[in-house]
Order: sequence, then C-alpha cells, then structure tokens
Amino acid sequence: VQLQASGGGLVQPGGSLRLTCVASGSISSINQMGWYRQAPGKQRELVAISTSGGYTNYADSVKGRFTIARDNAKNTAYLQMESLKPEDTAVYYCHADGIETTLRGFDYWGQGTLVTVSS
Repeated sequence: VQLQASGGGLVQPGGSLRLTCVASGSISSINQMGWYRQAPGKQRELVAISTSGGYTNYADSVKGRFTIARDNAKNTAYLQMESLKPEDTAVYYCHADGIETTLRGFDYWGQGTLVTVSS
C-alpha cells in the first residue's frame, strides 16, 4: 500500500489550498484517513481525520477553516484549507490505516507535501 500526497505550495495569508491523498495497492478497506502536519522545530500534530463510518475530528486550530473529505471509491482523501494563516506553514502528511487484500492490517504515511503561507 502506498500513499501519495499532493497539492501543497505557496499561498498568501487568507488564501486557499486543497491537498489530495491517494491510497493505492492491495487495499481491501480503509478505516481511517487523515492529515497531520509538522512545522519546523515542532512535533507532528493532528490536523484532521475521517473514518469510514463518517466520523471526523479536527485540531482546534483549524476548525471552521479546514474540511476533510473522502472519496471511498477512489481511496482518496482531501483537505480543503481556507483562510490560511502563516502558522499553518508546515509539511502536511497523509495517513491511512485499514486492511489489505491479504487480510493483514496496514498503517502507512505518505511522503508529505509542503504548505507555505506567506506574503
């Protein structure tokens, strides 16, 4: 199973970006997909998660500005980011866990995509 994250870039404060995470490989089902971020000199932190049952959770710092969505048929998760702030600058990582076609569980991270919010 592989996770491919994309969509990062440079955006001005107040701007928007959409990140995409595509899971591929021998996937039977995905339970949870989510986004985490790591700013320079800081630990990786949760941004948003979405479960197969429709549960979502967001970091307090992004509530009302970021929205996570999933396309289960495409094994894809999106993170729509609005009203971006300089403090949102970080490398964003996608994460997914679930069951492979071999019936083994999986828990993987994508490679990260850099989001820079600056004027």
